[in-house]
Amino acid sequence: MDATIREQVQLFFSSPVFLSCITSWLSAQAIKTCIKLFSGKIHGLGELFELLIWRTGSMPSAHSALVSALCTSIGFRSGVDSDIFILSACFFFVTIRDALGVRRASGIQARKLNEIGKALDEKQIFEYKQIKEVQGHTPLEVIVGCLLGFFIGIAFSVL
Repeated sequence: MDATIREQVQLFFSSPVFLSCITSWLSAQAIKTCIKLFSGKIHGLGELFELLIWRTGSMPSAHSALVSALCTSIGFRSGVDSDIFILSACFFFVTIRDALGVRRASGIQARKLNEIGKALDEKQIFEYKQIKEVQGHTPLEVIVGCLLGFFIGIAFSVL
């Protein structure tokens, strides 16, 4: 690998912005996993790893933590009047709106469709296959995720 490419890759992976984003995402997923683990809602090793790495929904919002850390660390490094901060702030608001509104509403709709489909299937009106219920976030889950990301973004920006 060319020395300049290697240096660019090293700079990317050591960037405080990148590190704050990854740390906030993994921290939120770890907290979420611990909450589910201690409340007895994890029933297997596969479910544990899925929740730790990828599953969405629950407390705290990993999406909110990530975009909050991104916005905070960019604000510290580039200034709140920079174009890149404004872009990250817009991305933050779109992500938060999606977590609170769109994903939550579609999850509620999917749950109702599954209830109706199950009732129709039981009456043998037609065969229904359950659809995935995407879980959105409550306002508290989003707020906690934002605070987690904010403090992690500050930590990587000033330390």
